[in-house]
Parts: sequence; structure tokens; C-alpha cells
Amino acid sequence: MTSMNYINSQHGTINLKISTDNDLISMSQTPGSRSQTADLRNSSTVSEFILVGFEQSLPSTRALLFALFLALYSLAMAMNGLIIFITWTDPRLNSPMYFFLGHLSFLDICFITTTIPQMLVHLVTKNHTVSFASCMIQMYLVFLVGVAECILLAFMAYDRYVAICHPLNYAQIMSPQVCVRLVCSSWIFGMTNGIFLEYISFRNPFCKDNHIENFFCEAPIVIALSCGDPKLSMKLVFLDAIVVLFSPMVLIVTSYARILVSILSRSSSSGRGKTFSTCASHLTVVIFLYTSAMFSYMNPRSTHGPDKDKPFSLLYTIIIPMCNPIIYSFRNKEMKGAMGRALRRGNLASAAPAQKETLWRSFFQ
Repeated sequence: MTSMNYINSQHGTINLKISTDNDLISMSQTPGSRSQTADLRNSSTVSEFILVGFEQSLPSTRALLFALFLALYSLAMAMNGLIIFITWTDPRLNSPMYFFLGHLSFLDICFITTTIPQMLVHLVTKNHTVSFASCMIQMYLVFLVGVAECILLAFMAYDRYVAICHPLNYAQIMSPQVCVRLVCSSWIFGMTNGIFLEYISFRNPFCKDNHIENFFCEAPIVIALSCGDPKLSMKLVFLDAIVVLFSPMVLIVTSYARILVSILSRSSSSGRGKTFSTCASHLTVVIFLYTSAMFSYMNPRSTHGPDKDKPFSLLYTIIIPMCNPIIYSFRNKEMKGAMGRALRRGNLASAAPAQKETLWRSFFQ
């Protein structure tokens, strides 16, 4: 619709003004309302994310990665499951050290299960989308298990400190009740901290690009996709990482510093070697886990990129859970002996039905 208005000027001339309905609407709106209307038109609710992962790799490369990661995942599950079985069934490993080790293996199984199966599926399918809720759940599980493992490693360092520096009071200090409380506290801290990080990560709406340049929903990448300024969320995640990583690190460094002083004061070289062997395996796990976690959650986003994020993500999602059983078993004589006994029990159990069948045959002959 077009409207025509005749306006008398002071000089007696008539000016003709033609305006359309759209012009009238735009004239009646204030600058603030026009910007809000533009924001509403441009905004869209993100209901799913696309995990880019290894999508841009060649089909042959994806097939090779699928075979490699499937083998690593199967190996990690088998070895961690064996450690859980041994530490919970072998009476000779009835000590706090192996109690914590069994729970560490359980955390490793939970950690790799939250990320690796999904990556394996995406390597052989073209659909790489995950729902918004699935991404939230995956991130919460990664937060929960990752934080619980950091806390548990600190408790394991404290356990080694008490065992080496206070051997006479070890059974009293690290009683079964204390060990259960320490493990429960690591899980509780992981749950509560996961809720906080989940709120920080999803406090802003998502109306931008929904492509995640990784093979799972990682917090810094997801936060960068949110609308508005993500600087506050990234700062809170950085501060939380300082508390979660450096607080256990202080306990670990203090424990091993005192262990080192105690070892050097001993005159027996054999005792030094055994203690160093036990503590070196724990320190190796700590260095791997904390280094990868610090790079992922404490580096500024400007230093991140798909080529840098994926290797570190692979390090703490599948390499470390696979290496933990190898490090603890091959550097520990008691674990080697327990594995040998478990294998012998398995061979005897498999041989028992055959022996029974031979006895029944001889009986009826």
C-alpha cells in the first residue's frame, strides 16, 4: 500500500511525498528495537553439534585409524579389567596401594568408554552429529571422571608417602575406612566440580557454528561456539583447572619430596631401588595426565587448533588409560605374580571339565 501526502510549503508550492508501508514501519521503530529485531532474525537455537574429528581424512586413513583405535581400546579395556579383577580377588594384594589401583583402572574404563566408542562409530559412518543433550552428558562424564582421577592420583601419592616414611603407623593411618572415604571423596568432588563446569560451559546460548573441531565434546571448544563473549567462561574454566590440577599437584610434589629425602637417608641400595621402582610408575602416570590436561584447559584459545588439540585429547582419552596398566604391572613384581596366578587359575578352570570327562569315561569303561 502506498500513501500520498500533500504538504504546503511556506513558498506556496506543493511537494508530493510517497511512502510505502515498509518505510512507515522502519520510521516508527527506534534504533534499539531495530537491532533487537535483527538479532532475533539472525539467532537460531542449536539443537545438535557436528563432531568434525577425522572427517576430512581419506577413507583409507579413517579405516586405518579405526583399526588402530579399536585395538587400543580393546587392549585398554582388557588390561584395566584384568587389574580390577586381580586387585579385588587376590588376597595377596589386600593393601591400600592396590585398592587405589583397582579404582584407578575403573576410572580409566569409564573415561575411555565416554569418548572412544563414539569416535569409532564416526570413523565408519558419515553421520557425525550428536544431540545437544548427548554433548552435555558426555562433557559432564569427562569432567567427573577426569577430576576424580586427578584427586585419586594425589591420594595414591599420599599413600606411598605414608607407606615409606611412616611404615610402623601405615596400617593405622591408611585403614580400610580411610581408603574408602578417600575414594568416595574423589568421586564426590568430581561430581560437584562437573556440575560447576557444566554450568560454566553452557551458561550462554548457542547460535553460532555447531562444528566441534575434535572427536568429542571438549569444554574449551564448545565454549568458543557459544553466543556472546566467552572470555568469562574461559576464565572460570582456567581458574577451576588451577584448583583441580595444582592442588593435587602440591600434595603429590610434597609427598614425593619427602619420599626422596627418606630414600636418600637409607643405606640399603636394594631398598632404594624397590622404592624408586614403585614411585617411578606413579610419577609417570601423573606427568602424562597432568601435562595433557594443562595443555587442554589452561592454554589460551589462541594457541589451540585442530592439529594441536587432537593429539593431546588422544593422549589423555586413550593413551594414558592404556598405559596405566602397563606401567603398573610391568614395573611391579607383585602385580606380575598376581597376573601369573590369575592365568594359572584360568588354565586350571578350563582344564577341570576335561579332567572330569576323562574320569567319567574311565569309570564306565
